Parts: sequence; C-alpha cells; structure tokens
Amino acid sequence: MTYLSASSYCNIPAGDRFRALLAKPGILGIPGTHNGLAAQQARNAGFEACYLSGAAMTASMGLPDLGIITVDEVAFFIRQVTRASGLPVLVDGDTGYGEALNVMHMVRTFEDAGAAAVHLEDQILPKKCGHLNDKKLASPQDMAAKVAAAAHARRHLYIIARTDAAASEGMDGAVARAKLYMEAGADAIFPEALNTEEMFREFARRMPGVELLANMTEFGKTPFYTKEQFHDFGYKMMIWPVTSLRVAARAQQKLYKAIARDGGAQGCVDQMLTRKDLYATIDYAGFEALDSTIVRTIVPEAITE
Repeated sequence: MTYLSASSYCNIPAGDRFRALLAKPGILGIPGTHNGLAAQQARNAGFEACYLSGAAMTASMGLPDLGIITVDEVAFFIRQVTRASGLPVLVDGDTGYGEALNVMHMVRTFEDAGAAAVHLEDQILPKKCGHLNDKKLASPQDMAAKVAAAAHARRHLYIIARTDAAASEGMDGAVARAKLYMEAGADAIFPEALNTEEMFREFARRMPGVELLANMTEFGKTPFYTKEQFHDFGYKMMIWPVTSLRVAARAQQKLYKAIARDGGAQGCVDQMLTRKDLYATIDYAGFEALDSTIVRTIVPEAITE
C-alpha cells in the first residue's frame, strides 16, 4: 500500500512503535538507510526499524559531517524514508542544531516529519564523526540541559543521549555523563567510539537497567562485532550507520569509471537492479493503481543481444 493512501497510515505514534520493538526480547538491529529506496530494501530484507545517519545524509549531499546540515534538510530525509518504508526511524540529531530552544524546535520538526527516535551528542560545533580525533565536548551540564529540553518538547519521540567522552575523559567520565543525561530525561544512552569488548561490557555493567545503543561503523575505532555479540555485551540496539551509503557509493564509482572507459554501461548490466525489480521495490503498480485513468505500464523485455 502506497503512502498516498490513508489506509497505509498507522495510528500508533512512531515513537511508541519504536518502544514496542525495544520491549521485545533480544537486540534491535537498525541499518542505516540513506534514502527512501534503501529504506524499502531494508524493510523488504526483514528489518523492523531504520536509521538516518548524519554522516550518510551529508555525504549524499556531497558534504562532510561537520554539523553543516540543517533541521529542514534532515526533515526532508525523514519524510522520504518514513513515507517509503513505513518503518520507525531513528534519526541522528547531531548536537541539536543549537541550544535548548533549537533542540526543542528540532524535536517538534522531527516528530512532525515522522521520526520515531533521535540521538543527541555532547560535542560542540564543528562536531565530528565520533571515531575521529580532537572532538570538543560540551560541558555535562550544557548537554543535560539539551536533553531536558528535548524531553520537554517531545510528544512520543524516543530520546537517546550520545556521549563521546570515553576518548578524552575515560570510562569514568563517560559513565558520569551518561547518568546525568538519564536524570535529565533521556530514554537511552549511546556511548560512542568504544574500542574493545571490555569497554562495551564495562559501560553496560556500570549502567544497569539502561537501554544502550552500540555503533557498528566501518573504518572506525570499533572492531567488527555482530548483533548477537553486542547483545551479549549488554546492548539493546545497534546501528550500521553509513554501510548502505558506502556500498552504493563504491558501486557508483565503479560504474562511472566503466562508462568513461567503455563509452557505455553495457559491461555493468549484471550489477544493476533490473527495471522489473526496481519497480517492484518502489511499488510502481500500487501508485499507478490509485488512479484508474493511468494506463497500466508494460515493462519492456530486456534486450539481450
């Protein structure tokens, strides 16, 4: 059912649907989906929620992840992904785009766009990927004020407080911040850039009863762990934030090189999603059927010679 049909809408708020997923046994795996098509493919693969990474959104715009993207630009991605997939979406809220009032504006804008959850981080601008060096942190009190503002503004949005403090303040600093953020109204904690199994386990031991999110990004400080391993470490959610964009970008890079070299894409056809499969993924027929005046499209047979 296409998003244009009222019957496709769920009356349960997105944040409540996200909480219901977390209430299930085990760990919730949340793949990054950098656009609507990726979100549909994740849904079709069986995932029950998806993630919008700030790094993936900015990279898809040809920009670095330095806090450049705006609330309205993120809202465009949220609407795209939620409409396309119907899944509850966790959104990267960076530093909240300002101070307390800006954070409240972000929360209301994200909810209106369809978001289920957001995470805020305790860096200051220009913020960086959590796996890079020389990150500058806000004071614990300033970050706690942002968390409190978010909690005050939300109707249903699930709020995750991210701390990047482990790299500069050690485990004690990260845990102290996390406890303060929970007291301020966060629903869960995201300890970023932990780099050993023991660090993940220790953080979980020191935050009993708190729902925790783990980040499994490639080319960062965290070794590769599976969803099952993170669950064993004590985590309730995990994300693969930029994975889909990295794979898609690599495929596009190869494609453009092939076209430049060969004068066409004829050598890449076997790497493409067929027109038939693409139309099935985006529910072309479902949209077309909404308007009986549109003649049903006949997909042409592929030319093989």
